[in-house]
Amino acid sequence: MARLFGTDGIRGVAGDFLDAALALRTGAAAATVLTESTSHRPRIIIGKDTRISSDMLESALAAGITSVGGDVLLVGVVPTPAVAFLTVRLGADAGIMISASHNPFEHNGIKIFDANGYKLPDEMEDRIEKLITDGVPGKTGADIGRVYHEVNAAASYSEHVRSCAENDMSGLRVLIDCANGSASRTARDIFGGFAAQVDIISDAPNGVNINLDCGSTHLGALAERVKAGGYDVGIAFDGDADRCLAVNERGEPVDGDHIMAIVGRELMRRGRLAGDTIVATVMSNLGFHKFAQANGMKVIAAPVGDRYVLEEMRKGGFVLGGEQSGHLIFLDYTTTGDGQLTAVLFLGMLAASGKKLSELDNEIRQYPQILRNVTVPASVKHRLASAPEVVSATKEAEAMLGEGRILVRPSGTEALVRVMVEGIEADRVERACAHVVAAIESVKE
Repeated sequence: MARLFGTDGIRGVAGDFLDAALALRTGAAAATVLTESTSHRPRIIIGKDTRISSDMLESALAAGITSVGGDVLLVGVVPTPAVAFLTVRLGADAGIMISASHNPFEHNGIKIFDANGYKLPDEMEDRIEKLITDGVPGKTGADIGRVYHEVNAAASYSEHVRSCAENDMSGLRVLIDCANGSASRTARDIFGGFAAQVDIISDAPNGVNINLDCGSTHLGALAERVKAGGYDVGIAFDGDADRCLAVNERGEPVDGDHIMAIVGRELMRRGRLAGDTIVATVMSNLGFHKFAQANGMKVIAAPVGDRYVLEEMRKGGFVLGGEQSGHLIFLDYTTTGDGQLTAVLFLGMLAASGKKLSELDNEIRQYPQILRNVTVPASVKHRLASAPEVVSATKEAEAMLGEGRILVRPSGTEALVRVMVEGIEADRVERACAHVVAAIESVKE
């Protein structure tokens, strides 16, 4: 059987691969592994996003946890980082978030945090996965767990995010896109507490409209409304609000690399960028690296996935890291990627600068970069990158490209192979990418 856990938990189409039975077994297995060293009745928090399937999976996970003697604390619809925060704040033994992040509503996922609010290492996921397959003996009688509800969870998290702000954002006009997801529950509470003029869109979830033509993966509508409405900046979250992207006053996208660069330079100016270092990923644009170097910052490139960014941050004692996709981690404030925290800190720095976002953003050159997603059978996605035909085509493409780089990797959450090509000349980048994609498509069967 293929490994259940990808780079961000267990993902799949709800009711198909990720059905109630798998969720039940996952709840029982996770509760057993994560609480094996505790002498008290374990307590696990469960949060969820706005997908129609989240209620089903919440019930199944709760059934699995209680079946092995764990108590469950349901916190309802909250962002993923809220689950990490609440796990620590409420002294729980673990936290589980039900979400497929930026994926369409048909998909869902299970993300697990330990008692300290960190995503699990591979070794612990492997132990949980073994118990999912082997099964876990259930409890009986008074040893069966109970389910409780925490009605103030979202408010507690929102208060925490507001408390991290160092600027009231006075003078800014901001348009925020909640992706009809988890941020719909918290954004008004968080951003309504500042002096900025804030308007919010895509905050009417109905179970099937999460990420639908909105949010961080669909910036077009936000960009048009920012330009038409004369806003200073637009902010977009994804379905579970652990990502944050922006558009400037011209409607031009500002990705995670650029947000990290702007924030990193300001943190360094304030003497708060540990080691003058940002942890990024291998996907970060060449322009980001050149900007960092020109401004005296170092960059460490981790594998793709915010969990790997976090590992490098903790290992080196660094406080800022993230991905081009908008997952940013501020270890001085939180243990995982947090889109709304990112927005609060970023908007505060923007307001304090007295500059337009386009002025700050234009200091970072964006080199031509193409990312192509090639749909492939899930069973073969991990071997395609090293298939002889693809390796040969990649070498040929590198020769076409000249200066630049090519990255071919399987998606950690979807049945895709991702091809990233970056270089100096846009037409060479396009030709090189097309050459590699054609090779993958020719052998994917």
